[in-house]
Amino acid sequence: MKAIVILFCFFFLQTNEDAKLIPSAVYNWNDMKVWKDDNQENRQIFQGSTAHMSYLDINATTLAGSKVYYSKSARNDDERLILVSQGELKITMEKSEKVIGKGGISLVMPGEDYQIENTGDLSAVFYIMNFRSKAAMSIDRGLSEGGSLIISRNEIEYNTHDKGGRWNYFDRPTASCTDFEVHATSLNTGVNSHAPHTHVQEEIILMLQGNAIMHIDGKDYKSSVGDVIFLDSEVPHGLTNSGSEPCEYFAFQWK
Repeated sequence: MKAIVILFCFFFLQTNEDAKLIPSAVYNWNDMKVWKDDNQENRQIFQGSTAHMSYLDINATTLAGSKVYYSKSARNDDERLILVSQGELKITMEKSEKVIGKGGISLVMPGEDYQIENTGDLSAVFYIMNFRSKAAMSIDRGLSEGGSLIISRNEIEYNTHDKGGRWNYFDRPTASCTDFEVHATSLNTGVNSHAPHTHVQEEIILMLQGNAIMHIDGKDYKSSVGDVIFLDSEVPHGLTNSGSEPCEYFAFQWK
């Protein structure tokens, strides 16, 4: 069964040159197609192209306790962003290794091998975003800006404000993008992140805790833990905490 999962992921990485445009939407955890084996459960969230990306794919894996996610080398023209939403995982790459929990992330340069191991007894959940810009790839640019990285949430300063707070992970060029920015937000009950607005950068939001209403181009959509939201360039959007407790989410955008 593991071989089937590997072939499935390989297929999606290899057959994407004519990928369709990904629509701005809330992609709900419970509506995602699921593949299972004895050790893991995999969800394909979306796959296609965008205004800035020739290929963009996000999948989620629920990995059983004390199990290892198959080691895989990122294609020479793909970068990867790994985000942990539940449990503890040990990320091992060529020059670094670290255990990260909920809110931890890892950026994997094109062509670099990595391995993900669940170091706990309970299941862990993580997301992998594979991406390739329409602009020319620059490995030298990625390396000069720091290359691959692994960041634990407890390494990041939490900055409070009147709506909640924010963790700033990084904002820098990568091999694929002239700028890539990742942060996480905690939003108080009943509060809007901001009024509906637009920006050139495309954006993805990953819900880590609580419930929200996502405004997208004049319509409102419910969103909860595990959901992924894609926002195309210049699409009006805004998020409101609709729950009875603070909600928390990753937000990342690029150009």
